[in-house]
Amino acid sequence: MKKTRYYPFERNRYFYGKLLTVRDFESEQKYFNDKRRLMNRLLHGTGVITGLQVIAVDDKSVSVEMGAAIDALGREIIIPSPVTLKLSMMQGFSNNEYAKNVYLCLAYDEKGKEPVHSVANAAVRSDEISEYNRMLESYKLFIREEAPDPSVFPIESIMEQTSVLYQDGHIRILQRTPRYVNPGQLFDVTFVIEKTLQAAKISFDFELIGHQLQAEHDARVVFNEPQERQETEYEVTVKLRADNSSRGKATVGIRQDHALLRIGDKQVSLSSSRANEVMIMDGAVDKQWIDDFVNRSLEDSLDSPSDPCIYLARISLLQMGPTYMIEKVDQVPFNEYVYNASALHKLKGKESPAPATPFSGSITAKSSLRKIAGDQEPELNVTFNKDKGELNFDLGLPEVQSGDQVRTGVVEIPIASLNKFAASPFGRGGKSYVSAEIEHGLGRGSLFIYTGIEEINEDYISDILSSSERLYSGSTDVFKGSEHEPSGPDVKIGTVLYPQKGTFRIGVRLQQPTEATQINIRWWAFKKAIESGAGSDDTVDISSLEAASGREEQS
Repeated sequence: MKKTRYYPFERNRYFYGKLLTVRDFESEQKYFNDKRRLMNRLLHGTGVITGLQVIAVDDKSVSVEMGAAIDALGREIIIPSPVTLKLSMMQGFSNNEYAKNVYLCLAYDEKGKEPVHSVANAAVRSDEISEYNRMLESYKLFIREEAPDPSVFPIESIMEQTSVLYQDGHIRILQRTPRYVNPGQLFDVTFVIEKTLQAAKISFDFELIGHQLQAEHDARVVFNEPQERQETEYEVTVKLRADNSSRGKATVGIRQDHALLRIGDKQVSLSSSRANEVMIMDGAVDKQWIDDFVNRSLEDSLDSPSDPCIYLARISLLQMGPTYMIEKVDQVPFNEYVYNASALHKLKGKESPAPATPFSGSITAKSSLRKIAGDQEPELNVTFNKDKGELNFDLGLPEVQSGDQVRTGVVEIPIASLNKFAASPFGRGGKSYVSAEIEHGLGRGSLFIYTGIEEINEDYISDILSSSERLYSGSTDVFKGSEHEPSGPDVKIGTVLYPQKGTFRIGVRLQQPTEATQINIRWWAFKKAIESGAGSDDTVDISSLEAASGREEQS
């Protein structure tokens, strides 16, 4: 860590006849830059202000969108336009191993601009001397292949403590605990597993040990990475409760002689046995956070890494033979953001409901089913009687009217190519075109879809917007050679229904090339209504409802 001394501030004093040199003009710029950067660091912090999203454009390249950020030295960084970069061509990317996570970093940079001839230097040296007439405040993007130490994010350390339990080239396991808790408070001890996609499966079995802390259920922490899926980050949480009668420093850690960590078929030892400290205190925890923040010394507030950067993305790579491919991009993995003070003030005014007090003990569930008007939305009212430990579900279902239900509509299916490089912009014979998903409005379940080709006479569109001049269904071949022959393309029509979603699609297949740009398909949906037999005062046992939904009741 280093401390960049922006102070004490010293500015030029001008007087009549003063000889101005390079030093004077440089100090003039430094005075204003140092003040602004100091305020940036102390008032705003470090991170992304806006934009700077990282997007994978292909298997080996990413694009960084335009945006703005402030680095740990208070310097503004602007990317004025999107930039696309190939990972293997970036500084810091090594080509010796591809099954890894890499971090895309953004840092401040300055570049000389507009070289000009320097008269003063030419008087000293005989060769041509040039100096830059401008300095362009710019940026640089580079790769780091190791995750940063948690200590480089000082604001996070005010609210929680993070220690590294294990780390190698592919896996890192962190233990995270809050800095402050109240007596008797239930809090989380979180274990974060960061890994590469092609690292071996991880499993561990830890036993927690704590001073003035008790486990809510079991002091063991067990994790087995799922076999069917693979992620780059997992979290395991254990509940601990602070001692009601204790105040002061408490500790929580892993019992080293009972820790079992397996990576694939190999058992490994933990890299660290350090215990995290938790302070048990009276009073508001959030007020203590603020006190810690504002009571820091100026020197501590200005601590920064020797080579500061902002971690824009964690990029997970897969090794594919002799090369690699980008599998996943996680945006700003360490939550380095600078938030607008006005936006935070408005968001603070939108207070969310306070979390309910956890209920301990047995719970009895009851339910009732009643009819409501057919044009109303289903209703579900849930009430909880804490004194009786009784949970009541009141479900209102709309009454289905008797008789068949019908819906109709028209869908336009484009058949012209939108690609300007296509060999022909018109629909090709033998090619199929499918509509987007269509909601028929009859709810979920099976029904019948009937379709027809709609032809509208353009001369009468203004007069008959709601009707067709002709509507063909079935085989149109029977009308060939007659005055009723269709003017549109010869197509076959099919439908696919999604009963669980209440939607369907229509597909058409051109039998021959056509210059038409779209086909209008009129559809009708028919559904047989089912009478509801439930009365307004019907009571249903909760176990029957849960059995119908495939779930088990838990008390």
